[in-house]
Amino acid sequence: MTELASLTPQHFLWEVTDRIATIRLNRPDRKNPLTFDSYAELRDTFRALVYASDVDVVILGSNGGNFCSGGDVHDIIGPLVGMEMKELLAFTRMTGDLVKAMIGCGKPIIAAVDGVCVGAGAIMAMASDLRLATPSAKCAFLFTRVGLAGCDMGACAMLPRIIGQGRAAELLYTGRVMRAEEGERWGFWNSLHAADALEAAALTLAKALAAGPTFAHGITKTQINQEWNMGLEQAIEAEAQAQAICMQTRDFERAYRAFVAKETPVFQGD
Repeated sequence: MTELASLTPQHFLWEVTDRIATIRLNRPDRKNPLTFDSYAELRDTFRALVYASDVDVVILGSNGGNFCSGGDVHDIIGPLVGMEMKELLAFTRMTGDLVKAMIGCGKPIIAAVDGVCVGAGAIMAMASDLRLATPSAKCAFLFTRVGLAGCDMGACAMLPRIIGQGRAAELLYTGRVMRAEEGERWGFWNSLHAADALEAAALTLAKALAAGPTFAHGITKTQINQEWNMGLEQAIEAEAQAQAICMQTRDFERAYRAFVAKETPVFQGD
């Protein structure tokens, strides 16, 4: 296991406090677009989080009133136009690897979205476990508007599971903005918060998760994602095995002893 509190990324802001890591893209003047380098560094960071002993929850935050404006037009879109197929496939696989790394990092991820959240930014919000937003959040899977398919970075697999097939198809075909109240009604946003209350709401949720049985949270995240590809009988068996593993943790025993003593359990993630 490693400690990531001292991580010094070059392409985004990073902070770890009380076992909660906060990531913010750091180009607020451009509404926080991604570059080739920031994609790769984010992917590598989420891969490293699997082994992080000092992080239990991750917040993907906004910066300067916006979350992420997707791939940078000048730093990514322009160069892609001149690439050959082999280079293009290497890039699209790298962007997909970011989503895989988020799914596989073993930590709950909370997206706290204000303002623009489009393209790859919308994908990062989608790939998070929980999503909070402000009423002014503008989320769009706008790939079709730049001449591409809506099937980017797992969108055709994940978005229908969150908001339903028909709603996902509409957003992916048209590239239109999903209004914040629509997103909450459809289940994309877990809740909406005023801009000046968004970070506090995300932090409150993160602290609640970090204070819980964090080993078990990692099991929950694994099962939520792995059971996409299982039949019902497989899923029930997989959950039986997962829960038996959790029953061997000290946190399970702590919860029992606290219940008997009529106390609140203090979980330690082991």
